[in-house]
Amino acid sequence: MKDIKSQLEMIKRGAVDLISEEELAAKLKKGKPLRVKLGMDPTIGDLHLGHTVVMHKLRQFQDLGHQAIFLIGDYTAQIGDPSGRSEMRKMLTHAQVMEYAQTYLNQAFKILDKDKTEIRYNGEWLGKMTALEFAALGAKQTVARLLERDDFKKRYEAGDDISVLEFYYPLMQAQDSVALDADVELGGTDQVFNLLMGRTIQKRSGQEPQMVLTMPLLVGTDGVQKMSKTYDNYIGITEPPEDMFGKIMSISDELMWNYYELLSALDMSGVKNLKKDVEAGKLHPKKAKENLAKEIVARYYDEDAANKAKEHFDQVIVGKGKPENIEKFVEQTASFPLIDAMVKFGSIKSKGEAKRLIAQNAVTVDDEKITDTFYCLPKGLYHVKIGKRNHFMVDIVG
Repeated sequence: MKDIKSQLEMIKRGAVDLISEEELAAKLKKGKPLRVKLGMDPTIGDLHLGHTVVMHKLRQFQDLGHQAIFLIGDYTAQIGDPSGRSEMRKMLTHAQVMEYAQTYLNQAFKILDKDKTEIRYNGEWLGKMTALEFAALGAKQTVARLLERDDFKKRYEAGDDISVLEFYYPLMQAQDSVALDADVELGGTDQVFNLLMGRTIQKRSGQEPQMVLTMPLLVGTDGVQKMSKTYDNYIGITEPPEDMFGKIMSISDELMWNYYELLSALDMSGVKNLKKDVEAGKLHPKKAKENLAKEIVARYYDEDAANKAKEHFDQVIVGKGKPENIEKFVEQTASFPLIDAMVKFGSIKSKGEAKRLIAQNAVTVDDEKITDTFYCLPKGLYHVKIGKRNHFMVDIVG
């Protein structure tokens, strides 16, 4: 392990809150590896870079010689975390959760060292608790304290329903920390209430309270909202390398440094030197962004994929040319609606989505921007471009 000062410097990198640094320093002085917990409820299929911020922090703890615990909330995911919710969630089945869980694990081990990660499922203990044990868990916290939670408070004051089961969610997450004897728990800033509940329930269960480390919510490619599929500003870690590279290149120069801090393996001194070179005019910001994009693509694919993604970006996006391996389709009709071509050949999910993209000026035919949602392709060969990275050729043979 590194010395305590160096460990704290790495641990605090990019973090918002550390509760408390003094307690953490005291534990580190004992020289015993800490048990560091990161819990995730598998409620979606694919992860995006926003989800990986806390995973990178867990990996840093691993690199410092501590025990990483990746907790799959197979039990709690069926209920759903009420954090930030204005209404009750629809419950998932255990089969749905376990299907998502396998996807999470496959993607998580692109970041974490699998051989050094303790994988646990909270159904191991929550699923075995008796009604009396659940009642005893509820007795360790008050309704008044639970109503201090911002989202609960707003719903209560608005007269909206809050189920007793939702009240139990933070208590069950806290019980996870008891069962795992966690020294540190990681989470996003939206998880502060749940993480602090772990400290409370550990104390009332006779354990030393865990330290809490929160990480910021990664800003999406729009530079405004948190990264989310809802806002369509996300970078999925299973996206094609070319799309991943292009999306990273689309972020602002200012936001790039935040991505470096939260997602890059480059140490902070290296990031600071890189930023100084850019500010001094020694390095173009585009080159710094390319380095970041290549690092992230290589992490989820490999170096070869990263290099090819850069070549694709230079040729297709910067050069505004056509990809060398662009797919060509043939349609035997006298005239073919553009929206039909986008759905059939351009992987657009629906005609409604196709119309929305045209209305947003995101579609060109032979480099001419199309704004008419009723536009039809007459007989001939056309290069259709949707957004920055979706290309295809269609030959209307009539």
